[in-house]
Amino acid sequence: MTLTNDSTPSAGNPPNNPGVASTDKSKAARPTIFVKELSRRARKRLLRHFLALSSGDRLLRFGSVLSDDLITRYVENIDFSRDTVFGVYDSKLRLLGVGHLAFAPREALPSVSASTTKERVAEFGVSVDASARGMGVGSRLFERAAIRCRNVDIDTLYMHCLSSNKVMMHIAKKAGMAIHRDYGEADAYLKLPPANPASVLQEAVQEQVATLDYTFKANLRALLKWLGNLPGIKRD
Repeated sequence: MTLTNDSTPSAGNPPNNPGVASTDKSKAARPTIFVKELSRRARKRLLRHFLALSSGDRLLRFGSVLSDDLITRYVENIDFSRDTVFGVYDSKLRLLGVGHLAFAPREALPSVSASTTKERVAEFGVSVDASARGMGVGSRLFERAAIRCRNVDIDTLYMHCLSSNKVMMHIAKKAGMAIHRDYGEADAYLKLPPANPASVLQEAVQEQVATLDYTFKANLRALLKWLGNLPGIKRD
């Protein structure tokens, strides 16, 4: 599972996207990003997100250029009772970024099993919409996934990507992950500290804030739709 291109724009030309809000004009390239845990009710939006990925982005995300049918099958088979999926929404409730945290018995990943005594390990994959590149969406999704792993007693986070995925390599190095390259592919591992009251509180607060942000956007969208249906009001 890999990361699509999330290159950083020049400081003089920060991105302008309504899905995230910057609290400091001098830090416009690093806006506030709300990461929300998704449920099975988000399948349609997940499908739209993945189908919108270009061929190059699909290659980086899945390791091969999946067809629309295979992507549809992938989304339909996501097990929300086992795995965790995170998303970043814009003001139109369109998913700008998606992170899939898949849990598996450590025996399922022999290259990781020797580095942990825990019963499970986690594999993470992330994709970012072209309109949201350079805002740190991928990094924020990764950070949220790492906190979840800590809080569910998993000490090893694993990622697999193409060696040519410079952004994924940057995130892996920044996080201090051990990286092994072989035949054009790379495996990265991150050892995580155990959970503590601070990590549990941090995840709870992040989810609560993200839920409030989503509710506000959903209510505003519903209000604008209702106003647009009133007689005498011109719809945009």
